[in-house]
Amino acid sequence: MVAGAFPLAKLLTLGARQLSRPLAARIKAGARASPFFRTYICLPPAQLYHWVEMRAKMRLMGFRGAAVKPLNEEAAAELGAELLGEAIVFGVGGLCLYLEYARQSGQARRREEEQAAALREVGERLERLQEELNAMAARLPPGHAPGHAPAGSDHAPAAGHAPGVEGSGHAPAGPGH
Repeated sequence: MVAGAFPLAKLLTLGARQLSRPLAARIKAGARASPFFRTYICLPPAQLYHWVEMRAKMRLMGFRGAAVKPLNEEAAAELGAELLGEAIVFGVGGLCLYLEYARQSGQARRREEEQAAALREVGERLERLQEELNAMAARLPPGHAPGHAPAGSDHAPAAGHAPGVEGSGHAPAGPGH
């Protein structure tokens, strides 16, 4: 991991998450005070949450078909404001995760593109070298193959040895040989 990229990205996402908590608290306070917000934004999710929670608890205890009483308006407004605040914090956290994922995938995509470009460049260089080799082979006199001595030539080494060449990988001819 790159040390320079870590603090800025991580600190920004952590800061956004920490700032979302006071923002959620302000929204909760506004939700409690505003009749419209309280009636149409806080109460319906709170009553639904209460209904689902109570139904689940009743089923776990073995009571089937029992009616669930709705919460009173004050408790529902409080629960709805809490749900709204947690949803905001969760949403900001999810947004931070998504932005970090997008940043990481963008870096990975750029890295892959750079590797593909380098691979294409190596392939092109290999093709150019192959073309140069073919051009050089075409300039040789007939009967000469690249890397081989012509048939019937006096320059061919005898029996796989290179006579007179030191360091050819063979032991020198001498008294202990």
